[in-house]
Amino acid sequence: MKSGFIGVIGKANAGKSTLINVLVGEKVAIVSPKPQTTRDAIMGVLTKSDYQLVFVDTPGFYKAKNRLSDMMYKTAETAAKDVDFLLFVHDGHGGISDDDICVMKKYLSGKIPMAIAYTKIDIMQKENIPADVKKLYENGIDCDILPVSARKYTNIGKLEAYLADKVPEGEKVIADDIVSDKSERFMVSEIMREKILLKFGQEVPHGIAIAVNVFEKQDNGVFEVNLDIICEKANHKSILIGKQGAAIKEVSSFARKDMEKFLGAKVFLTTYVKVKEDWRNRPNLLRDFGYNE
Repeated sequence: MKSGFIGVIGKANAGKSTLINVLVGEKVAIVSPKPQTTRDAIMGVLTKSDYQLVFVDTPGFYKAKNRLSDMMYKTAETAAKDVDFLLFVHDGHGGISDDDICVMKKYLSGKIPMAIAYTKIDIMQKENIPADVKKLYENGIDCDILPVSARKYTNIGKLEAYLADKVPEGEKVIADDIVSDKSERFMVSEIMREKILLKFGQEVPHGIAIAVNVFEKQDNGVFEVNLDIICEKANHKSILIGKQGAAIKEVSSFARKDMEKFLGAKVFLTTYVKVKEDWRNRPNLLRDFGYNE
């Protein structure tokens, strides 16, 4: 039996969460085109008969602009130090920059072995792949590079087998039926945040938090979910609500359907939009919304 923790690291929006969801076969992390979608270190667990891979999905590396993003950076740094293997996820569609090489070298210089998952190969020119791999090796990136596409499932099986070979011998550390360390309550809040990021794009900046006030399963099997959508400005609230409440009704409907799929039960969802100015820089509010130092 082989078992180990794999830290999944890389720049914001490289496709880390999507890759983990595909590898695990369950939705354990939300995804959107926006950078910094993942704010916490989230574990996704893949258990097979002869190995168990525990993926630690981390916030993407992103220049700190407020207290929250600084906390996210520290979360990623801490998670990357306490694993058996590092999988650096790089967006191949974005090419290779000097900054990419610098960040890769930083983690290669540590004691934890690392490989690079070169992602999104389904949306790029195929001839760019060997050229980028050559550039990485010529610049001192001396580790295995595995081209993959999570969206098209290209080389996902090969990546799984590769990682299973890299983790150490050992017994399972997580029970067979567990696919994530996060609670249903947490995932419900994340699903709501994901749908907002997907619907509003650049209309509403990244300053959205979700506070779950009620999460209860009723006697009839229906989940009652009551939550607040927190934004930073009054005009953001207006955008989120929309004309005669149309926008919030639409995004809540999308979220409810995904919550029902995740929970395997009907959901009665109530949402409110509230303004908390500059909450990402206010320690008391960060704690209230679940972001601890």
